[in-house]
Amino acid sequence: MAGRERKLQAVSAGQEATADELLTQVARGDDKAFARLYDVVAGRVFSLVRRVVRDHAQSEEVTQEVLVEVWRTAARFDPGRGSALAWVMTMAHRRAVDRVRSAQAATRREDLAARLDVETPFDAVSEQVAARIERRQVRRCLSTLTDLQRESILLGYFQGYTYPETASVLGIPLGTVKTRMRDGLIRLRDCLGVTR
Repeated sequence: MAGRERKLQAVSAGQEATADELLTQVARGDDKAFARLYDVVAGRVFSLVRRVVRDHAQSEEVTQEVLVEVWRTAARFDPGRGSALAWVMTMAHRRAVDRVRSAQAATRREDLAARLDVETPFDAVSEQVAARIERRQVRRCLSTLTDLQRESILLGYFQGYTYPETASVLGIPLGTVKTRMRDGLIRLRDCLGVTR
């Protein structure tokens, strides 16, 4: 087993050296060198992309895109920063991740569009009319309350004051505020026709 591993490492090292030389020639426009480079890296690129993308057809497309990009950008390869094989595999990984993210974004957009296309189960105009009628009815019922009841309810329910804050604002005892609010709410309930 150890002999087989050494042989694989030697083949891999030989391919890296070959890929470095071939990529340098590809950078000069040598299409025959690109054909040989393709033979060296295409299988590895496809394997990596397939592990990320998981779809055979899309993996083939991404592999093709990567190899076209290698042809177009070979002059950017800097052997001082790493091997040609590492450069190509990094490019392949980035492209594969981009494809997955793009597919996820498309799925989210389609889901959102499908949700937006769903018709609302109510008539917006009738909802607005009903809300206006309810507001008028509440205003009318509020006008039937005593001043102290109305002020207590407006401060407590519409402006968010607590009982002690309402008592402080109105300058009356806390117990009086609670009683006036309770009585006012009962009158509002009766006026609005709300059943228990």
